[in-house]
Amino acid sequence: MNYKHLFSRSFSAAPERLHLAAHSHHLWPDASFDGQMECWNDAARLADRKWDHVMLAVWTHAQAEVAAELGTGDPTAVVFAANTHDFIIRLAAACPRADPARLRVLTSDGEFHSARRQFARWAEDGWLELETVPADDVLAAARRGEHDFIMVSQVLFGTGHIVRDIDALAALARPEGPWVVIDGYHSFMALDAPFQQIVASSAFYLAGTYKYAMAGEGLGLMHCPPGFGPRPPITGWYAEFGELTAPPGGVGYTKDAMRFMGATFDPSSLYRFVAIRRMLAAQGLTTARISAHVAALHSELLDAIAGTALADAQLLNPLDGGGDHARFLAFRSPGAAGWQAQLMDANCITDVRGDVLRIGLGLYHDGADIAAFAQLAKKLD
Repeated sequence: MNYKHLFSRSFSAAPERLHLAAHSHHLWPDASFDGQMECWNDAARLADRKWDHVMLAVWTHAQAEVAAELGTGDPTAVVFAANTHDFIIRLAAACPRADPARLRVLTSDGEFHSARRQFARWAEDGWLELETVPADDVLAAARRGEHDFIMVSQVLFGTGHIVRDIDALAALARPEGPWVVIDGYHSFMALDAPFQQIVASSAFYLAGTYKYAMAGEGLGLMHCPPGFGPRPPITGWYAEFGELTAPPGGVGYTKDAMRFMGATFDPSSLYRFVAIRRMLAAQGLTTARISAHVAALHSELLDAIAGTALADAQLLNPLDGGGDHARFLAFRSPGAAGWQAQLMDANCITDVRGDVLRIGLGLYHDGADIAAFAQLAKKLD
């Protein structure tokens, strides 16, 4: 089927563009515009009273949508912030450590810049001890019991490789340490039910709406296991809402995920996310259905580029005949950066990470897009 009509505003804004970077900056559907306008209208209509509506209606709706999408069934374990980097800071500050003077962190060599850069910078100051290993070796390293904080992506952003050990990693986590954090930015709304209850009971999950949730920037999300970090030291006044755990005059916290809240925020991204989820439900579009649509296009694209320079590149995440797959194809080649530049000159948007060209397909693509790309691929040097 063709779903381009759901993205008419994005297409009319740049009708000549061939956008094949849905894994990076997903085009916004028309429903996101409706959500943005709803946010503005509520602010104008309710003024000072808008926060009651935001927190009691929009926020709780978004929590329920995230819990349903993840497969946890626990909306109260979901909290939002402006981005996942914000949560990484709060988690690192709250995580128990065997040595109060240092935080021992284990992570993979395939983590996104928000974690990679921050951990490396903290390690420069000496209070964070960092061990970085290949993603397939994280579980073995974690089982040594030498770390306070373990973080790994469920789908690696550079290669599309899916890490299969998160259940076993989560089983190692304890409220007193270690903590296990799963970066789900490339699995949320890309893999069906990626973080079910047995894992969610002991591991943290980070994601956002910039990519497959289609709602743009401004909304990071975290699913928090119960009992982990009851009093985060980096805290905003929203963490006091609800049932408090301190006597009058103290610094109180809620017992649910709101304990990791910050302060006043822009709610427009919440509105966009909720509006998009309503749109998907009305269209009968689940993550599984969208993934099936993309999987068919992946196969079509690989057939279409036969005989082009791109066909000689190493496909880092081959199609596996129907199993879970990243929503992008990762082609490794010394020519990757040059190809990305050539495609950009032709108004075809892909992206490159080092020597890897990434092509991301989504709900707004169809066979005509694959045919158009194949013609461009024939011209690549």
